[in-house]
Amino acid sequence: MSALRAFASPLRAAISRPCLSAARPAFSAPAVRHLGIPPLIPQPPGGIVGTVNDAAKVPPPDKFHGSYHWTFERIIAIGLIPLTVAPFVSTTAFSPAIDSILVSSLLVHSYYGFQSCIIDYIPLREFGKVHHVCMYLLLAGTVVTGYGFYKLETEDVGLAGTIAKVWTA
Repeated sequence: MSALRAFASPLRAAISRPCLSAARPAFSAPAVRHLGIPPLIPQPPGGIVGTVNDAAKVPPPDKFHGSYHWTFERIIAIGLIPLTVAPFVSTTAFSPAIDSILVSSLLVHSYYGFQSCIIDYIPLREFGKVHHVCMYLLLAGTVVTGYGFYKLETEDVGLAGTIAKVWTA
């Protein structure tokens, strides 16, 4: 029994000791300002703007940011499955037209995926200008990637040919 108590007393002391990381934040406000990161937009308590008697602000209807947008994302994601598998199961030469459809579908799918991540994790109401900068950087990166895919399709063997070369190397 004394061996069990000898083992349990350091364990009990470790459990009862306060966690140091919870008591001290990882980044302090001056350190964040020193890095050049703008502060967050202050939010109202509970995230509620106005009072109980104020009318809710209804955004204007936009079918391209609603169900049509979601449906288009799903169509692109499902359409990538056969386009990705086709060059590797086909024994004939892969068509440049289908390869360019694969490239453009992949580019649109990636754009919508990263756009959703920015909207979810860098919301406009909290980050303000940082949200807009991230959206512009995403657009610029998509344009540069599209140009790179264009050069790959027109001056080289295309995306499927490149993957096949890497796979057999």
